[in-house]
Amino acid sequence: MDVRRADERYPGGDPAAGIDSRHAFSFGPHYDPGNLRFGTMIACNEERLAPGAGFDEHPHSHTEIVTWVVEGELTHRDSTGHETVVRPGDVQRLSAAAGVRHVERNDGTVPLTFVQTWLAPLAPGGDPAYEIVHGIADSTPYAIPEAGAMLHVRRLAAGERTAVPDGAYVYVHVVRGEVRLAGQTLGAGDAARISGAKDVEAVGLTGAELLMWDMAG
Repeated sequence: MDVRRADERYPGGDPAAGIDSRHAFSFGPHYDPGNLRFGTMIACNEERLAPGAGFDEHPHSHTEIVTWVVEGELTHRDSTGHETVVRPGDVQRLSAAAGVRHVERNDGTVPLTFVQTWLAPLAPGGDPAYEIVHGIADSTPYAIPEAGAMLHVRRLAAGERTAVPDGAYVYVHVVRGEVRLAGQTLGAGDAARISGAKDVEAVGLTGAELLMWDMAG
């Protein structure tokens, strides 16, 4: 298990424009050949947008983009004609496929925080696709078959336990609170990369929210 702390993330964004980004993997000017991916995951970004701030229209290709809002509301628009508002508890997925353009903004009056994960598809090309699941439950894993991945959301009370998925590559991101994971304490923004996960358990030290990715390769 490889634990990466919140303060070890690469800083990015544009603070003067109200955009604060923290990257878990090699990203943009922060090139790190030893930290390019884990399983099919190639990015896990914590984004904070001030009211009125956002990312203007920009392109993506050959990427599965999954977004989890922590607080606030995210306005999404893309070149396939979708325009939605993503709220806490929703899972949004944009399959960039051969190419898509999108806009992400905080059109609200309070700060917006979201976690965005990029996964490499198992096969390139195809048509872009969009999906949003409102109010996903802990008991309902979210599958991204294009990337051979499954997302498990867990919300724990203090003292509550949950099994970490068994898998070749498992990525656990702490959204909020504190947990004990395989003998280590992880706080908000910390993450663990577990290779060959089996019989691992997470325990809430406080109320906590986890995103757990199970990836085949």
